[in-house]
Amino acid sequence: MARGEHSLSHPASRRSFIKGLGAAGAGLTALPRWSFAEDTAAAYANAAIDWKQFTGQTIALSGAIHPWSNAITPLLPEFTILTGINVTIDFQLETAFLGALPVRLARGSSTPDVFMFTTYGQGISNGWVEPLNGYYSLRSLTDPAWYDESDLLKTARAFPLWSDGERYAVPITSEAMTLFINNDALAAKGLPIPQTFEELLVTAKAVKTNGMSGIAMRAQASGNSSPPAMGFLFSYGGAMVEHNRVAFASPEGIAAIEMYGQVLGQAGPAGVGSYEWYHVLDDFLQGRTAMAIDSSNFATDISNPAKSRVAKQAGFATFPHLAGRGPVPFMSHWQACINSKSRNKRAAFLFLLWATSKATSLRTAAAGLATTRVSAWSSEGFKKAFGPQAAEAALTNLQNADVDRAKAVLFHPQSRLILDAFMIGVNEVVNGARPAKEAMTGAAERANAAIRG
Repeated sequence: MARGEHSLSHPASRRSFIKGLGAAGAGLTALPRWSFAEDTAAAYANAAIDWKQFTGQTIALSGAIHPWSNAITPLLPEFTILTGINVTIDFQLETAFLGALPVRLARGSSTPDVFMFTTYGQGISNGWVEPLNGYYSLRSLTDPAWYDESDLLKTARAFPLWSDGERYAVPITSEAMTLFINNDALAAKGLPIPQTFEELLVTAKAVKTNGMSGIAMRAQASGNSSPPAMGFLFSYGGAMVEHNRVAFASPEGIAAIEMYGQVLGQAGPAGVGSYEWYHVLDDFLQGRTAMAIDSSNFATDISNPAKSRVAKQAGFATFPHLAGRGPVPFMSHWQACINSKSRNKRAAFLFLLWATSKATSLRTAAAGLATTRVSAWSSEGFKKAFGPQAAEAALTNLQNADVDRAKAVLFHPQSRLILDAFMIGVNEVVNGARPAKEAMTGAAERANAAIRG
């Protein structure tokens, strides 16, 4: 069955998609009318910015191997032609990158100048990241009308704001936990796309075979694996952090992780306790799992026949929900920060401005990247590369997400400790080592003791 023949619970239309974009970010009256046939250099020439003011400087860019790094890398030579700024890159597997970066920053290294980042609170509290409001106000660096922040999705405008209104990062992607479906596997059993968590469990068990798991999700005992499980937690009404204390051992949190453990324990792949995002994606691409829950950004690979064996039968749906409650998937924006010790801060900021501009975002969106811009999300290039159903599902999940609940943990100074503790508990439940109440209570107690210490 071809992708798109199964619709979401609320079938998408162009009208509803555009309406959703407006609700997520801004009205569409100011969308640019550029086409890829036009000279893209003209889009940058329209900015009241001296692009050549830092000619000869070199900035080091580091990050995870990710759809953003894949989309921006081919455009870097054009940035160098435009600005005269050279860019060296160092992209690593996500787990390795996130483990090594704090060590490097804590040592006071002046490089990388620009880096992808997730543990915002840790970076701010330790003085690793440069405050950016002053750079936005410099007219030699920024043309506000050209950059047009009103074109950013609402979540992207809110996400980088610290409690005092300062910004220390620039959002570079938009993603939310999304349900991926192998439509043929469900059709073989005559099953619809599951809507609730109970339906997800029943469906996953029903479609599991000797050669195919019912569902794949992350369960590794590392904070990097936490996004899908946090979506369960939030959808059950729980929170990761409340009033500066770990809160995931609440009755709602325990019930959520108990369900997470049941779904993976009864219908997940063998060895799921070691699964990171790339294991989940690979299983789905190779047809080894009937369903998966992970980042909406997977859609580009899933829909690509050169990478995916299930491109024609793949479907994309809203995150499941608890009966009687709405879904609250975990969402995030990967952000890029400037190293507070960088020797090339203004050149680094100019790079971030270029990389997240309308013109660049339209081009990265055409490569399938879910950017932060309304104009890019509504472009035909993005919908073609990402897939209209995948785009609708991602947008719906972004709208259903709770930015404040996500920021409460991601912006906490001890976010890495909290996320690691959470996933150690989740891993114990998935592996059947401890019941949910015992595992999550113990994990929360250890995390709170460390925070107080």
